[in-house]
Amino acid sequence: MIYRQTLKLKDMKDYKEVAQSWLSGNFDDETKSAVKQLMDTDPAALEDAFYRNLEFGTGGLRGTMGVGTNRMNKYTVGMATQGLANYIKAHVEGEKSVCISYDARNNSKLFAQISADVLSNNGIKVFLFDDLRPTPELSYSIRMKKATAGIMVTASHNPKEYNGYKVFWSDGGQITAPVDKDIVAEVAKIEDPADVRFSPIPGEPKGEIVMMGAEVDEAYLRDITSLALSPEAVAKHADLKIVYTPLHGCGVRLMPEALKRIGFKNIIHVPEQDVNDGNFPTVVSPNPEEPAAMAMALAKADETGADLVLATDPDADRLGIAVRDNDGKMVQLTGNQTWSFLTWYILTRWKELGKLNEKGYVVKTIVTTELIAAICESFGVKCYNVLTGFKYIAEVVKRNEGKGVFICGGEESYGFNLGEFVRDKCAQVAGIMVAECAAWAAEQGLTLYQLLQKVYKMYGLYEEKMVYIVRKGKTGAEEIQKIMADYRANPPKEIAGSPLVKVVDYLKPEETGLPKSNVLQFFNAAGDVVSVRPSGTEPKIKFYFGAKGDDAPKKIELLKAQFIK
Repeated sequence: MIYRQTLKLKDMKDYKEVAQSWLSGNFDDETKSAVKQLMDTDPAALEDAFYRNLEFGTGGLRGTMGVGTNRMNKYTVGMATQGLANYIKAHVEGEKSVCISYDARNNSKLFAQISADVLSNNGIKVFLFDDLRPTPELSYSIRMKKATAGIMVTASHNPKEYNGYKVFWSDGGQITAPVDKDIVAEVAKIEDPADVRFSPIPGEPKGEIVMMGAEVDEAYLRDITSLALSPEAVAKHADLKIVYTPLHGCGVRLMPEALKRIGFKNIIHVPEQDVNDGNFPTVVSPNPEEPAAMAMALAKADETGADLVLATDPDADRLGIAVRDNDGKMVQLTGNQTWSFLTWYILTRWKELGKLNEKGYVVKTIVTTELIAAICESFGVKCYNVLTGFKYIAEVVKRNEGKGVFICGGEESYGFNLGEFVRDKCAQVAGIMVAECAAWAAEQGLTLYQLLQKVYKMYGLYEEKMVYIVRKGKTGAEEIQKIMADYRANPPKEIAGSPLVKVVDYLKPEETGLPKSNVLQFFNAAGDVVSVRPSGTEPKIKFYFGAKGDDAPKKIELLKAQFIK
């Protein structure tokens, strides 16, 4: 669900009027100069910078960096933080504290420090990481410190021009309704940067800013490595060659250490990509979903004879993997493929270890492969289906505290978690489980690729593909809205040559049982599904194609041809 975060002058309609107000408002000279330059030299960029305000989507506040209401800058960050502070002060009793972390992106440390200062100047205690740390460790730290909330400054896997700001709540999960809407409402009351406590207020108490680091690292690593299920297999295959790349992000700090702690001894780095650099100099986009981002790691695997490649995005919450196929070629697996064999492995081991009972459950998102649900059904394990975004998986975990046991959960966009220590997707947890699964499969005489094939033989072939269309700026946003409106008004009569049997519109919570979200799903008689949703964080509309059966790859191509014009 998307809520507009009205940061300033919310009633103004004309972007030129909003831009002009920045020239006369409480903004520094550097900002005013940048706005003036846009006015004089780039009308299109000026419109894009001011035609709307940044919005909260499934990933929180995210946008390109620069001046303007539609940009990530110290004012939009400060106003968001002041809104969060106002909400905390109005709704939270007793001691109030917020944990803050940040990744290696340009301005991430600056935005984290601004957030810490604003909170402190509002009398709220801050636990600030002493250096960049992964998003999942931020989630972990909130519960460790018993904090009220958390802030992670990151734009996840987006290109270098972006930055973002994720807000977490006391359970360690990203904020969900009604807290998210209420925080947005508080932000909407801020009409001028002068309303933000960028500096201390004379005579008012400041909140302490406490640095944290190694002690949280140690506790986090201890807990996530305790989730291991097959230590004997790891011991036998401790020399498994694993190439790891953090894609210039903060995973380099903890992923290799986590792998070593569960017993793997042969972690091969990609030195050029170990360097923390917000310009991401070796990749166009630091997204492990993109084959180009994995190219250097795959080359390193071929150079060293490694059988497994692990790659994390800049804030180390998403994991991409590559394995050797039956011809010995390194191939990149999708999130759906990875989570399918990993879910099957985890449930198999839980059953073998006597841990599986009626309390255990798995969670997937609505656009994640239905193979996960089929696997869960075969083990007699409940599988929840939630909206896109790992915060909804965390919400189920919170709701079931004391009543159920969260086994694992995943989403097709390379996010996975196991256990309840972290309340977000965690690349470190996913990475050690994939590596452990590789060792366990080797004990069965299988590669990970062959293990995936085994799962397909058991449950049938499932094929998925996500394709997106980029539409930038105001006109692009309007075009995306029109696409969704047209599909609602005129749904297809058949998909992939099979009659349409069901349409699910997630704008109708009374029918779905889930919060309202701008998503459409089309199901045909053959069991294929197409999901359409605008991205909550990028100027994209996404199409998720899912097909089942021996002809699934062919049907995926038919679906793409039908929906992507």
